[in-house]
Amino acid sequence: METKLSAFKAYDIRGKMPTELNPTMAYHIGRGLAGTTGAKTAILGMDSRLSSPDLLRAVAAGLAAEGVQCRSLGLCGTEEVYHAAGAGNADIGIMVTASHNPMEYNGMKFVKRGGLPFSPTDDLGPVEEFTRANMSSGAPDTFPEVPTVSFRDDYVKHLLQFIDIDSIPAQTIVVNAGNGAAGPTADAILKHLPQLNVIRLHHAPDGTFPNGIPNPLLPENRVSTIEAVKEHGAALGIAWDGDFDRCFLYDNTGAFVSNYYLSGLLAQSMLAKYPGSTIVHDPRLYWDTETSVRAAGGTPVIAKVGHSNIKPAMRQHNAPFAGEVSGHFYFRDFFFCDTGMLPWLLTLQYLGQKNQTLAQAITDRALTTPASEEINFQTPVPAKDFLEMIKAALPTDGEVTNVDGVSVAMPDWRANIRASNTEPLLRLNVEARSASALQAQLDSLTHLIESNGAHIAGGH
Repeated sequence: METKLSAFKAYDIRGKMPTELNPTMAYHIGRGLAGTTGAKTAILGMDSRLSSPDLLRAVAAGLAAEGVQCRSLGLCGTEEVYHAAGAGNADIGIMVTASHNPMEYNGMKFVKRGGLPFSPTDDLGPVEEFTRANMSSGAPDTFPEVPTVSFRDDYVKHLLQFIDIDSIPAQTIVVNAGNGAAGPTADAILKHLPQLNVIRLHHAPDGTFPNGIPNPLLPENRVSTIEAVKEHGAALGIAWDGDFDRCFLYDNTGAFVSNYYLSGLLAQSMLAKYPGSTIVHDPRLYWDTETSVRAAGGTPVIAKVGHSNIKPAMRQHNAPFAGEVSGHFYFRDFFFCDTGMLPWLLTLQYLGQKNQTLAQAITDRALTTPASEEINFQTPVPAKDFLEMIKAALPTDGEVTNVDGVSVAMPDWRANIRASNTEPLLRLNVEARSASALQAQLDSLTHLIESNGAHIAGGH
């Protein structure tokens, strides 16, 4: 059996530079993409990482070598590539990014015309096979620049057509781009919202990441946003990861808001617009989401974690919205793709229409269904094998499901334990009907996992 290329994950490419991913490999990935997809045109974009320009030119050169016409959006967000392909401007879109991963990483995300996702088996599998078979043959010493194009104005217009700008009152907000790609795109949107007083943090794209990797899930990366919200009396804080396909919100007290609860709020917002619809959610945490969806007259449907699972489920049910607790929010109005810009716009609109603060909108959810943040564990054996080892020790007197990993639901708590699709980690999420039940189960399940040789991993 051929050795798997470690940079090829379940639904994207991500690896350390240059050992797991490099321009030579990217060139052959481009060639493989051309043959696998039959694409004639491609749109490419990149985040602010220092290695991204070389990778973009390399994958474009591989595509061009097989006759694919390539154009580059340059520095942009993953969702701008999704929009360009979704709107029919290319057969495929490739975003060069490693999102929130450490500085030495880079990668690629993919989309087809109309916003269709790549299949891990039918699309990425053959590309990996081609790359593995051909990368030893080398690549050109240099790669040419890629012709540039911009659809940013069309992208911004597409997003804002779903927002009632007049319902967003004058207020101060804090935005933290983390020196990733979000700053210029946020500015293109914010110029249409003159009523907002915007405090900008770490706004300029800078691939040296002088203020830390753009990963708002790291507690140390939250401090500057929290302090700015408090200092300026802001109504809302917004932070993005490196390619801004996820946003993270802070309420008017400076508290970090779990995307779990934001998922329920956004679901209700979308059901007000599309009554009686189906809403898709992932299996990690969902009691609050299900309650919110049913209260708004919708039908909740579960799907496995990851965009290659969420997007087909949305299309199957024609769902206007899907939420993942990781902060990926998907919208039918955005080609069934995830976006890190539409959620904060919709949240500002929702709060303006309800005349609420974000703290008021979220507090009851957090009190009724307290939940942990996701806890990651490094395991002594592959995470999937480790999960099989500990299954027998999990409670069996409740409802046990295996949609994605293992979920156990008892009357006063439920938990999901799963192996990550993108990193060698075991992930634990717990929710409960009370803070005491939550803490008890967190302690119990953490002890079970650690007693079998795993330990809590740093970062997210």
